[in-house]
Amino acid sequence: MSIKNIRLEVMQTIEKEIDGYMDKYLIPPEKIWQPTDFLPNSQEDTFFDEVHQIREEAKELGYDFWVVLVGDTITEEALPTYESWLMDVEGINQRGNDGRDNGWAKWIRHWTGEENRHGDVLSKYLYLSGRVNMREIEITTQHLINDGFDIGTANDPYRNFVYTSFQELATNVSHKRVGLLAKKQGNVLLGKMCNIIAGDEMRHHLAYREFVKTIFNYDPSEMMLAFEDMMRKKIVMPAQFVRESGEAIGTAFENFSNAAQRLGVYTTHDYVDILRKLNSYWEIDKLTGLTDAAEKARNYVMRLPDRMARIAERVAIPEDVTKFKWVEANGML
Repeated sequence: MSIKNIRLEVMQTIEKEIDGYMDKYLIPPEKIWQPTDFLPNSQEDTFFDEVHQIREEAKELGYDFWVVLVGDTITEEALPTYESWLMDVEGINQRGNDGRDNGWAKWIRHWTGEENRHGDVLSKYLYLSGRVNMREIEITTQHLINDGFDIGTANDPYRNFVYTSFQELATNVSHKRVGLLAKKQGNVLLGKMCNIIAGDEMRHHLAYREFVKTIFNYDPSEMMLAFEDMMRKKIVMPAQFVRESGEAIGTAFENFSNAAQRLGVYTTHDYVDILRKLNSYWEIDKLTGLTDAAEKARNYVMRLPDRMARIAERVAIPEDVTKFKWVEANGML
């Protein structure tokens, strides 16, 4: 049987259990939080007082903080790109051969529905805060969706699930840290919003890492090779192509990333820590029956965290704050 057919068979096997994964890791719309649960309700008489409080609390947050929050928001707002990418993965189709919904497509749509709320609540908060240039943010978001992204997975489900396992935990870390910074500055509302978003990301991470663990049980050598390939390429962030108006693709990403590292929101050390956690959960050191190539791949991945940790110690983060068009109004410069 060809590698492609084995992948398809594994995907079909997991798909049979997809409803169980959805019940365990996703929450129905009527039960999960919605943006209005946190934002001022425009139907209430207290709306303007609550908006005023948001604007006052927002004044305590620094420049790098706003750059990171805007970058996180834009990343979350680009959900149409991510759904269309996942729908192109082998074994995922809008409809199965019998004409009914493909189970994987159902998972992706429901996952997207949960993720969509993140950009929604953050974008509305940014608008109400009065501390950012919303038109520039909207232009950047449209560019990011228009430009798409390339995370080095092609349409291989094994590589895609390595990516989502890693990336969902990375966004959990980032949102959680932003929430802690907001709370320390007295912004309890924003702290709660970021923390609950982080909780969603953790649930999603747990699901995707379980998909990979299951694949390791069925097809360990090919899964190991896919894992190694993704780590050699490095896990790129969804916002790697982010740009401001009038600029070239990707020109804003490095400065956004530097701001996140200066704040300690997401650093090279976090990247290494996530890799260690995935190696441990997937029990890479205990895999048996690997091909020679997969054994070499396993050795590479097992040694990688220590190698990257040594490199991370030597990485110097620029201290100069870059000015963004996103954050230029009301005396923020």
